[in-house]
Amino acid sequence: MKVARYQKGMTAIGWLLVLGLIAFFTLIALRLVPLYMEYGKVVSVMESLANEPNISTQTRRQIISLVGKRFDINDVSHVDPKLVKISKDKGRMTLSIEYERREHLMGNVDVVARFSKTLEVGGR
Repeated sequence: MKVARYQKGMTAIGWLLVLGLIAFFTLIALRLVPLYMEYGKVVSVMESLANEPNISTQTRRQIISLVGKRFDINDVSHVDPKLVKISKDKGRMTLSIEYERREHLMGNVDVVARFSKTLEVGGR
């Protein structure tokens, strides 16, 4: 009978550490993925405005109303349509949005994500 001199494999403490790390990164992913999915919806709404006919002739209130309706359709509930900034210069219109989302992670630790998108539309 041969006696093994060296053990192979992980101990229970090693497995607990690995499982703890997996759980921690899973928690982070579960908190961050919805933020980035919502940002993707915000970007798609802004890009859809580029295909809107006569968008450059509409007033700020009309554009904000249109953004608000599209946010409702796409279930964007944490971003205010009034954050969209509109500037017109030489027949070109620029839409931009900057916002910050804070998500509770655990204990007294929060995750803060900042998002920004600028898009030129209208006028040729």
